[in-house]
Amino acid sequence: MFRHNFKYDILTSLRVREIIIWLIIYPIALGTFFKVAFGNIYDNDIKFTTVKTAVVVNSQEGGKAFKQVAETMEKDDDAMFSFVYTDKEDALKQLKNEDVRGIIYVDSKLSLTVATNNLKSTMLERFVEKYNLNAKIITDTAKSDPAKMGDVAKALTEEVSTVKSEALSKGNTNMYDQYFYNLLAMVAMFGSLAGLHVATHNQGNLSPLGARKCVSPTPKITTILSNLCATFVVQAICMVIAVTFIITVLRVDMGDRIPLVYLTAILSGFVGSSLGFVIGSIGRFSESTKDAMCTASSLLLCFCSGLMDAGIKQKIAESSFAWFNKVNPAAVMCESFFSLNIYEDYTRYLQCVVTMIITIVVFITLGLLMTRRRKYASL
Repeated sequence: MFRHNFKYDILTSLRVREIIIWLIIYPIALGTFFKVAFGNIYDNDIKFTTVKTAVVVNSQEGGKAFKQVAETMEKDDDAMFSFVYTDKEDALKQLKNEDVRGIIYVDSKLSLTVATNNLKSTMLERFVEKYNLNAKIITDTAKSDPAKMGDVAKALTEEVSTVKSEALSKGNTNMYDQYFYNLLAMVAMFGSLAGLHVATHNQGNLSPLGARKCVSPTPKITTILSNLCATFVVQAICMVIAVTFIITVLRVDMGDRIPLVYLTAILSGFVGSSLGFVIGSIGRFSESTKDAMCTASSLLLCFCSGLMDAGIKQKIAESSFAWFNKVNPAAVMCESFFSLNIYEDYTRYLQCVVTMIITIVVFITLGLLMTRRRKYASL
C-alpha cells in the first residue's frame, strides 16, 4: 500500500500548478534577472585583474623615463598594469570599446583620461599621482642639490611594499553570488507549500480528500509517510533543476564540490517541505489560511537570510538576535552553500548539515504528533 500511495502521490504532486510555477518557472526567471543585474559587476569593478592601459607619448624625454618605469613594473608576475603604446586616436577608440581602462598621456608630467569611475580607474589615478610626485622630487633635487641625487634615486627605487598578497580563500569570493545561494534557499522554502498539502490533505475537516483518507482502512501513518516521501522526491527534482540551471545556464561559480552542492540543495528542499508539513498540522485553520501562513513565513525567513537585502543577515548577526541566523532554515541553507564554496575544510559546512537534519527530524516529528491522532466528531 505504501508503494501504491507513493507512486500516485508523485504523479499528483507533478500536476499541482503551484509547484510548477513557484519551484521551477519562478526561480528560473528570478535567477535570470539576478544574472542580468549582478553578472558583470564583480568582474568589472571588484575582482582584481591587470589594468590594461593605453600610453600616448608626447615627449621623447618623458617617454624614455616612463618606459623604464613601466618595464620594471611589468616584470612582476602579479603586475598591476599592462601598457600599450599607441597614438591618441587609437587610444580613444580602445577606451571607447573598453579594450583599455584608461589613457596615460606622457608630457613633462603624466595626465590621465578614464571612461568610468571604478576601482581600476582609481588605481590608475593613484599611479599617475605617485609618478608625478616622484618625478618632481627628482627634478627639484637635481636643481637644488645634485649631490644627493644618488640617495634620492636609491630611496625611491627601494620604496616597495612589505605586505605579501595572499588570498584568504581559493574559493569564489564574488559577493553577488550570495543572491544565487538565497535563490536556492527560496526554492527550498517554497517547497513548504508541497509539504503543507501533505498535512491538509490528511485532515478530514479541510478537504474532501482528507475526509476520504480518514475513513480509509489504510493506517494514517502509512498514508502520511508515503505522502511525505513523494513530496521529498518532487522537491528534490525541483532543487536539482534549479542547481543545474544556475551552474550550466547562468554560469555561476558554485565551486568544485558540485556533487555536495546538489546533495545540499536536496537536503535544503527536505527542510522546506518539512516546514510546510508542520505548519499545515497546526490547529484547525482553513487551507487558505495555512497557505498564507506558509508563504508569509517562507518569505520572511528568506528576507532575513539576505534574498532581498544582502546586508540584512549581517545586521542580524550584529544585533541581540544573532542567534536567529543559526536557527533560520534559509540562512543555514545559504551558509552551507557559502561554506562549500569558500572554506577548504568542512567544519562550518558540517555544522550547517547537522542543523538541517535536526530541523527536518524536529519538524516531521511535530507534524506527525499533531496530525496522526486527530479525530473528528463527523465528516
